[in-house]
Amino acid sequence: MATRKAVNGQWTVKELEAIPPEWKGDTIADGNGLFGDVRVNGKGEVKVSFRYAFKLEGKVRWFYCGMFPESSLTEIRSERDKAKKSIKSGVDPRLEKANDKILRAEAQQEIKKREEKRRADSLTVRDMMDAWLELGVKRKDGNKAIIQSFNKHLLPSVGDAEVRSLSEHDLIKVYRSIIKQGKNATALELSKDVNQMITWAEKRNPWRRLLIEGNPASLVEISKLLPDNFTKVRERVLSIDEIKKLHHIFNITTETYNESKNKYATERPLKKEVQIAMWLCLSTLCRIGELLMTEWQHVDFDNRTWLIPSANTKGRAKNKTDHLVYLSDFALEKFKELYSITGESKWAFPARYTKSHVCVKSASKQIGDRQLKFSKRTKKLQYRVENNSLVLGDREWTPHDLRRTGATMMQNLIGLENSLLVTDLCLHHNVVTGSAKHYLFAGYDDAMRDAWQKLGLRLEAILNADNLVSDNL
Repeated sequence: MATRKAVNGQWTVKELEAIPPEWKGDTIADGNGLFGDVRVNGKGEVKVSFRYAFKLEGKVRWFYCGMFPESSLTEIRSERDKAKKSIKSGVDPRLEKANDKILRAEAQQEIKKREEKRRADSLTVRDMMDAWLELGVKRKDGNKAIIQSFNKHLLPSVGDAEVRSLSEHDLIKVYRSIIKQGKNATALELSKDVNQMITWAEKRNPWRRLLIEGNPASLVEISKLLPDNFTKVRERVLSIDEIKKLHHIFNITTETYNESKNKYATERPLKKEVQIAMWLCLSTLCRIGELLMTEWQHVDFDNRTWLIPSANTKGRAKNKTDHLVYLSDFALEKFKELYSITGESKWAFPARYTKSHVCVKSASKQIGDRQLKFSKRTKKLQYRVENNSLVLGDREWTPHDLRRTGATMMQNLIGLENSLLVTDLCLHHNVVTGSAKHYLFAGYDDAMRDAWQKLGLRLEAILNADNLVSDNL
């Protein structure tokens, strides 16, 4: 390894740039204690690492001054000169440089902290929603309903608002806008979700610091914004006349369509599977979503039972239980009829394009689409049947109303002292709570089986009647 000197004592920039790769490992002397080690990187580029040699406590020490060409020759020599000054003052330039590094690092850290604080101070409602959806809430539908509601109603108004500036007045404005459209239930549900989100954020950083004045959602009294006559609880119960009329509509529309020679010009009836689903909701008191997720392995035709797994039932995950429905003659026949249509599938209600069950909202949408007079739609939906063929009276009805109707009929039919308890059990309501649910296992299976059978017999009598004479449930 050779030590090379410049022609005129000190190296010039051009001379440094002209150093060939073959000098790798050589040292160049620049004078006044400054030396450079020639290096060649993987790309064949020549680099020179400059060090200043000085004595301290009788030993030669080295002070790094920079790498050429990343640092200019002027900067490198300036570093050498500063080191010489420090040595004259009795200060080790290496320690001084280390202190400078620490100070620079501390300064950079302070700048980083200020930047993080600035970003945290400017976090928006949209940022909060994203964090809450990821870490704070887990609904059965994968938070799909919340996301749709927030994207449609909340984010357009306050999504970009900074959390620290969000007030109850901003939220009231959002809710009033929804209520003005006649969507009272939507406003109520949105207010609950917003309150839940901000309550979650209040306990966690960085949101806790931004919500120092409290949860603005908790200051909104949604009940005072809603109309006085609004009630979230539906009380719709179909009359005997309406049940008969529904049966008549199903038969007539299906028959008319089947006999039509020009089916394109004839309104398509409700799918047979959905018609059957309506009678099963009425005769078993099930929820429509539970029914549409049914697998055929859970329907036991021999033992006349239908098992609804806990995963498909409503409620909190840890408190959900299986529900066993004892099938009446009426319900059993409906399941058999359905099996003749979809029995080759794993699912009782298979989806058309995926290997799963149909969407749990599909039946409700189809029922609603055929009661257009009650809808607030402003434009026709694409690929959807829209008419009034399923209007039964002066009020809209839903599949869930059939569950309520069936429960009302059952309670009147069984006429027992504990009719409310048995009906609640058939509805799969959690009627035993506290420590009792761990100790009281008295069976009501026979009473439930009898109640479902009586309901089924009553429905058979109604649907087999030739006229539409009014009757009580």
